[in-house]
Amino acid sequence: MKRFLRIAGIAVAVLILAALALPFFINANQFRPALEERLTTALGREVKIGDIKLSLFSGGASASDITIADDPAFSKEPFLRAKGLAVGVELWPLIVSRQLNVTSLTVDQPEIALLQSAAGDWNFSSLGSKTATPPAAVSPSSAGASSATDLSVKLVKISNGRLILQSRRLEKVNIELRDFSATSSFPFSLTADVAGGGSVKLEGKAGPIPQANVVKTPFDLSLTLKSLDLAGSGFAQASSGIGGIVSVDGNAASNGHVVNIKGKAQADNLKLAKGGSPAKRAVEIDLALSHDLAKQGGTLERATVKIGAAQASLNGTYRLNEESPVISVKLVGSKMALTELATILPALDVVLPAGSVIERGTLSVDLSSLGPVDRLLTSGSINVDDARLNNFDLGSKMKTIQQLAGIQGEPRTTIQTLSANVAVSPEGTIVRDIRVVAPAVGELTGSGTISPQHALNFQMRATVKASSNILTAIGQKGDVTIPFTVTGTSSDPSFKPDVKGAAKETLQQYTKDPSKAIDTAKGILDLFNRKPKDPPAQK
Repeated sequence: MKRFLRIAGIAVAVLILAALALPFFINANQFRPALEERLTTALGREVKIGDIKLSLFSGGASASDITIADDPAFSKEPFLRAKGLAVGVELWPLIVSRQLNVTSLTVDQPEIALLQSAAGDWNFSSLGSKTATPPAAVSPSSAGASSATDLSVKLVKISNGRLILQSRRLEKVNIELRDFSATSSFPFSLTADVAGGGSVKLEGKAGPIPQANVVKTPFDLSLTLKSLDLAGSGFAQASSGIGGIVSVDGNAASNGHVVNIKGKAQADNLKLAKGGSPAKRAVEIDLALSHDLAKQGGTLERATVKIGAAQASLNGTYRLNEESPVISVKLVGSKMALTELATILPALDVVLPAGSVIERGTLSVDLSSLGPVDRLLTSGSINVDDARLNNFDLGSKMKTIQQLAGIQGEPRTTIQTLSANVAVSPEGTIVRDIRVVAPAVGELTGSGTISPQHALNFQMRATVKASSNILTAIGQKGDVTIPFTVTGTSSDPSFKPDVKGAAKETLQQYTKDPSKAIDTAKGILDLFNRKPKDPPAQK
């Protein structure tokens, strides 16, 4: 027994010494041409590898200065640069017959440039599109005919990499492919930090990889996007004015032609207009969309938008193969609480009169948005019911009309109903077919514009009931319509009656009795010209 143990100990010692000495007898760089050739054929791109060193105790070899050429139709610069490549190999075939069987590939600190053509093609689409690669087991003295898709590796890793997509970058990219084979499905994972704010995680299965176009690889994955800064990361164009912090939790599945995405998103500090400021409340979206890879666009099949208890539906189409994404979507919401919506008005650059607060009311909308995101035209109808605006007295702003109606002012404005058609573009907002029923002043109608700087220019008419003592005193028995203008700004509007227009309106109402019309018109003109502190004259 002692003799047996002694022999075994000697054998182990010899093996250890042989392993330590082996790198001195095997020149690892002799495998470089074979490895470069195999990877070049498999990827369809020229692959260059620097100095190779054996590391038998870790079960493989390491190489420095790795480059993979780009598609010449996109760039002459490398598609990938990496500081190092660790290659896992089967030791026994290497020791006995110097045969190279690759079991794993780890690319260290690569920098990968992703480019897209105007037609929507990617520079990585043609990876692996060429054929005729050496067999799975390669030795310097032998090679055979096979297919590029024969390449299979138990583990492929990208460690601490960087992906560059125009102005967008992913840092600390870690990708792992297990039991990788281009001819079958394989599990994979990806984690990365988004430069400018945010992180992304993908996990699922992909494959097989078509030789003609990598983009058409089928996959089924879960997606987690955390705290993506839309503006800081460059995912939202600066010209669009869009910003905010977005998180997404969902899944995506592709059949190689169409990608179906379902998930939930939450946007904090959302900003949707150039002059807007971050919303004070999160916006939640539950969505389902279908993306056509060939058309670089798709359909937003369903999206439920929630702001607190307020809820609206969104659907439509989009197209990404433009300088600015082009959308055609429709937003419909019914009886949404204005107190909930008030928190997102700053994001839309909607300004209320200074110091005013929405106390109650509901909003219904039917709006369509069409065009490039940075030059969007949004149009449709809005309807407000039973609204109250605190700290804003519309009656006092329209003092003369209030006196005609015989209504006392109060430090708030109640709107029974409001309806209008709107058209919003970068050039400003056009509001048509306005109809407001406000108990403090009567019924208001008209149209006007709001500039991007919130300057107001409205031509309006107020219809006042002839039930007040003032109108009775001046001989008015029917309703009186008073034209007025609204100027100033959204935060400080100015209401001015149109004196000549009011007199003309009165004259038109009394065409059968001109003398009475003149007396009544004079009465209204006197009322307009009277200073606010003077009490109205009584007959």
